Amino acid sequence: MTVPAAAGVTHLQFRRFAGCPICHLHLRSFATRHEEISAAGITEVVFFHSAASALQGYQALLPFAVVADPDRKVYREFGVDAHLRAVAHPRALLAAFRGYAKIVGRHDDPDNAGVGGGDGSTHLSLPADVLIVPDGAVVTVHYGRHADDQWTVDDLLDLNRGVAGKDSP
Repeated sequence: MTVPAAAGVTHLQFRRFAGCPICHLHLRSFATRHEEISAAGITEVVFFHSAASALQGYQALLPFAVVADPDRKVYREFGVDAHLRAVAHPRALLAAFRGYAKIVGRHDDPDNAGVGGGDGSTHLSLPADVLIVPDGAVVTVHYGRHADDQWTVDDLLDLNRGVAGKDSP
């Protein structure tokens, strides 16, 4: 995987740990709309601060690149942080409950890819989204204030239209 992509924009997603129920719901929404995202010229790359072995379920489940960064090297390069507010915000708690509710009694379903299990990494990580153009310039970034504060697919598509509009004469 080459970052940034040679054409279009690259969307880097910095997610929490591999078993995060919030991340699972979020990434399923991106997987469901992957064709639309791809057609807009966007390349998705998702980072987790989990070991590669913890991501095997996601690798098979998601139609875009999933990268293990257990030492948080790339997280640090992009200034992605961890904080207690990641899980203390009411919206994050609600999203976690929604994520867990989706998998209750369905742990063997391949669509759940280990959701709900811990991998020994911190639960305090904050999400981040970064949009990069082919020359490597970061055109916009969003650092989540809590675990469920991340771009939606619609947010991404709107931002991409804005970037594409800047390139137009």
